[in-house]
Amino acid sequence: MAHRLTTAEVERVAALARLDLTAEEKALYASQLDRILDYAGQLAELDIEHVAATASEGPGHPAERDDAPRPTLDRAEALANAPDAAAGLFRVPKVLRDG
Repeated sequence: MAHRLTTAEVERVAALARLDLTAEEKALYASQLDRILDYAGQLAELDIEHVAATASEGPGHPAERDDAPRPTLDRAEALANAPDAAAGLFRVPKVLRDG
């Protein structure tokens, strides 16, 4: 099977996910992603013209629960195990860089 993904494409995806991959991992992931794309291609070839569209997993089974108020943790409980909290809020590291 010929690889459709280049090493550069795998490196780009890894960079977006902030992963530092070895050469072996890049080759492995390129192969695995190729197999996933092959499977997706097989699914795209299925004849679904006569398959009825569905909006849920089955009759009589709502996909969502009722939207009703329910008890939650109070702020002190929620922050009790936080590694860093200030002014009643969770503090987290900055993940977005300035453009």
